[in-house]
Amino acid sequence: MSRAMMKVAGGFGATEPQAAGVGVHRETPLLVNASALRQIDPEYPRNYAVTWMHLEPRRRWWALSSALTEPRLEHMYVRMRRELGSPEVAASQVAAVVIHAVVGRLMASLALQGRAWDPGLDNLWMHYDSDGGVDWAGVVDPTLRVLPTDCFAGSRVAVTMPSERALAVWAAHRVETTLRPLFCRISEFTGADSERMWSMVGESIVGTMSYVPTRTGCDDVNAARRGRLMLDAMTAAGLPVRSHVSAVRLRWSSMELSTPVRATA
Repeated sequence: MSRAMMKVAGGFGATEPQAAGVGVHRETPLLVNASALRQIDPEYPRNYAVTWMHLEPRRRWWALSSALTEPRLEHMYVRMRRELGSPEVAASQVAAVVIHAVVGRLMASLALQGRAWDPGLDNLWMHYDSDGGVDWAGVVDPTLRVLPTDCFAGSRVAVTMPSERALAVWAAHRVETTLRPLFCRISEFTGADSERMWSMVGESIVGTMSYVPTRTGCDDVNAARRGRLMLDAMTAAGLPVRSHVSAVRLRWSSMELSTPVRATA
């Protein structure tokens, strides 16, 4: 995903975010995690950070699940097609918005700290900026899945996973259950092939696991291993994330990565 994020059509009403069943606490693991994610790209701190919906007003927020019943993605596609002049590129841009929301942000957290929030369809919310672009994401349930060596392991505010592989399998399953219906929705009005979109997921994983260490100095070996585990788990589930059908690429700073591209409003 690009630094300025993708610009998409806005203006739909959103329902009230539901507060998670825990007390408001600024030291909740999700918010501590978000502080670190903001440092990946200080110029655009919301690019990877995820907030807790209990702390946010409803203005400009919308539930990702509403994309299945409201024409949000369709309007996004129409606008991008008009401005880019290519149905294929416009479809890739719409898929890229969804992929970054579900996968890109999550993989940044895994690369940086080995932590994951629930990327479930009913847990994720999107935020429009003043220009109508998606610039932020939030979750209803702030619970993080963490590794046994994490400082929050064993606490009441996090779920401790037994290993990196277990964390990757859990995250891959949650990502699949979220992306599968969204990809079907995108295919309905764009004709985009689902294999192509799953390939873009793989590109996002590889690109993020390369990009985050260069920006933060975190352990690139750990990041690469977690990326491979995620790809392995998704491949084992029958998802073609290691295919190379997507030709959409992005030059990000001075590094070319196989990740989603930017669409302006």
